[in-house]
Amino acid sequence: MTTIGIIGGGQLARMSALAAHRLGIGVRILDPDPACPAAQVAPNPVVAALDDADGLAELSRSVDVVTLENEFVPAERLAVLEASGATVFPSAATLGLIQDKARQKAALRSAGLAVPDFAEVSSPDDVTRAAESWGWPLVLKSRKNGYDGRGNRTVRSADELPAAWTEMADRDGGLMVERWVPFSRELATLVARRPSGQAVVYPVVETIQRDHICHEVFAPAADLSDAAAHAVRELALAAIEAVDGIGLFGVELFELTDGTVLVNELAPRPHNSGHYSIEGCTTSQFEQHVRAVLDLPLGRTDLLFPAVVMRNLLGSGTGAADPGGLAAALRVPGAHIHLYGKAERRPGRKLGHVTTVSDDPSDARTRARHAADRLGL
Repeated sequence: MTTIGIIGGGQLARMSALAAHRLGIGVRILDPDPACPAAQVAPNPVVAALDDADGLAELSRSVDVVTLENEFVPAERLAVLEASGATVFPSAATLGLIQDKARQKAALRSAGLAVPDFAEVSSPDDVTRAAESWGWPLVLKSRKNGYDGRGNRTVRSADELPAAWTEMADRDGGLMVERWVPFSRELATLVARRPSGQAVVYPVVETIQRDHICHEVFAPAADLSDAAAHAVRELALAAIEAVDGIGLFGVELFELTDGTVLVNELAPRPHNSGHYSIEGCTTSQFEQHVRAVLDLPLGRTDLLFPAVVMRNLLGSGTGAADPGGLAAALRVPGAHIHLYGKAERRPGRKLGHVTTVSDDPSDARTRARHAADRLGL
């Protein structure tokens, strides 16, 4: 049996494993938690830290290809696996570019793609000089290991800089600063590429973010002409080609009030903005990722319905992640419930998602919210 190894055992690995099983493809995961979400559906996990050399070597020896569910494994660890003969997608070189946000944006800018203005910074004076050029506010970012708003700090004035710098200065990998982007909304899409060259791009969606965490996704993005959607898809494809990405990638974008679109960030893995594709597209992002890293023919990405809405189920407190309202949520017509098997809830923790489909975007959104509210997570 062909087998994929996935570094990381969260919900993305879980949904990738489920998609792989449908194709008769085995999955082995590596994660420090033997009861992680993916371990519940993929037997015989390697229980080790994501950067554990021995664990990574064991995983690579037992599978046909190694891939990721997050970008937090050091790229140099992947390089060691590649040197030993393992097939790894995305490659160590690609991961190294993407996981350092400054290098990522530099690669995109060098490819002629539109990104927010940015600069590497090593002192508060560097930030002040950026503000002299761009004005306040600015966004101070960790170059590595930031996600869901962790590692970002908006600095609205010179008075806020000392506290922000003190809070962020010890972040691993250094810091960068970005010019504030007065975007009108946030867009996203998915790109899949296989080693032999075929690539596909998904519909452009709108994402609703609160506190830097995705709450809702609307597919397709409203009020986006066919020509504009095509341009965004071409921009996303060019971004992934610029980093020589193989596999499934999330591409986050800013749309400005004049219609200009900037690339915000790339994710070298299936992405929260693409969960809607399980019910909403011909081929889900998770199956597409499996196909891409195994160099299998990629599937179609067409939307199956005029409107698809995905709503994240985020923890609202602490305690057991008991979906006491599951029966009530399942009574919502057409609500597709996905729970990730996490035992504990914490504020903002992603515990699952709900997807609804409809001919009418407002109807799909209303039903997704009703189902999410009834779950009581």
